[in-house]
Amino acid sequence: LPEDGSIVACDVNEEYAATARRYWLRAGVMGQIDLRIGPALETLDRLVSRNVDPFDLAFVDADKVNVENYYDRCLRLVRPGGLILFDNALWDGAVIDPSDNDEATLALRRLNARLPDDRRVDVALIPLCDGLLIARKH
Repeated sequence: LPEDGSIVACDVNEEYAATARRYWLRAGVMGQIDLRIGPALETLDRLVSRNVDPFDLAFVDADKVNVENYYDRCLRLVRPGGLILFDNALWDGAVIDPSDNDEATLALRRLNARLPDDRRVDVALIPLCDGLLIARKH
């Protein structure tokens, strides 16, 4: 993160956020991180409505049921050439298991199918750990 860079971090769990703060302090980046406690979709909607400066990157590792909603919001917030990254895109192989119809699995399956057809982005899936889906906005 460059000296003039900043991060907007969303979390609904104050306990996890407290852990994160300790590491941010140790790394010397506490002043560059704007932590928003509350549902991420509400935070993203507020950012969209305020016409904030475009983001270079969005990293989504939140409730998987809402990944398509996060994609829609992040696509509005990320600048052309910016990236939207989705963690756990392979969902431990569940996305290709037709017998797995869990809500989160279905949502990730839809996102994985949707992005390659979205002409607003270029897409890559990196089979690193549990899968990293990358969308680069045009």
